[in-house]
Amino acid sequence: MDFSLTDDQKALVQAAADFSRAELADHAAEWDATSHFPVEVIRRAGEAGFLGIYLPEERGGLGLSRLDASLIFEQLSQGCISTTAYLTIHNMVAWMVASWGSESLRASWVDRLTSGECLGCYCLTEPGSGSDAASLRTKAVRQGDEYVISGSKMFISGAGANDVLVVMARTGAPNSGAGGVSAILVPADAEGIEYGKNEEKMGWKSQPTRLISFDGVRVPVGNRLGEEGEGFKLAMKGLDGGRLNIASCSLGAAQHALTLARNYMGERKQFGRELSHFQALQFKLADMATELSAARLMVRHAAWRLDQGDPEATAYCAMAKRFATDMGFSVCNEALQLHGGYGYLREFPLERMVRDTRVHQILEGTNEIMRVIVARRLLADGVVEALQ
Repeated sequence: MDFSLTDDQKALVQAAADFSRAELADHAAEWDATSHFPVEVIRRAGEAGFLGIYLPEERGGLGLSRLDASLIFEQLSQGCISTTAYLTIHNMVAWMVASWGSESLRASWVDRLTSGECLGCYCLTEPGSGSDAASLRTKAVRQGDEYVISGSKMFISGAGANDVLVVMARTGAPNSGAGGVSAILVPADAEGIEYGKNEEKMGWKSQPTRLISFDGVRVPVGNRLGEEGEGFKLAMKGLDGGRLNIASCSLGAAQHALTLARNYMGERKQFGRELSHFQALQFKLADMATELSAARLMVRHAAWRLDQGDPEATAYCAMAKRFATDMGFSVCNEALQLHGGYGYLREFPLERMVRDTRVHQILEGTNEIMRVIVARRLLADGVVEALQ
């Protein structure tokens, strides 16, 4: 069992770290303060290949593994957590279109998504259905060769600055549950779509978050991804990787926070000595590093399981997401505490990092839902024994 990175993976890490320093790190505070969505930088990420990381090469992507993607997102998030988080969502959208779209749909959209010419949104959550996503009410009624979509989606990242939506809508009966949902690609400027206000959020301010309303929006039946009724299954497949992606953003945030805390402890003096000389603070730093290392191993292991098509990959992804996002917030918060009052100032990056990582415990399935996913699998025959 070899845990070392290959030469190719080391090159990916270096390329992502270089992009993070050159394009993200120096601007993250300004983007946060002004709620600026850096579309041009996102397009340059596309030029670097970071908008189609795990799409097959024959469909315009880099053809990398989910483990490779985790390595990349961990580095990018050290520059700007919020912007990197949007990149993970866009990658998920591009992957879904490339994986389950028709040949004509892929020809129309995939190259434009991977290049950054077009930006994508993933539309699952609704005002009345968050954790209970299978109860969604947005409907798509078939009329001849078209679907007519009505309803609304909430908390949609990138909304209003995007070009394409992947919308989960009910094509079955109102009580059809998960089996009555289909995934449909909808151009963002289609007639009947309205975008709500840019929500004022605690963090993630470098990307817009809006409600999207659909009022009789017509799209061709050919815009459906996969078969009718498969949409919820496809959405969940997308979220397995999405959970690893957001967990990887938490790893990068925690790594950056740990570095800042270590450096500050060597510079700041109290009672005539650097903070690094106080054993209680040494122990705190050691615990932060230990938790980060444990989370990194969990995320990379889950990514490997997903790459292998392991039957328990969903449970591993849920465990990794829960642990890594809890850890990421905790490490950033502890780093802020080590900075004392300075950590609470906007002049220092830690207060922004605490705000940005807090939402990771909520999105892509709350950490409470991650526990539900894992517990349900553990209660099935033979699964406890398999998870070892």
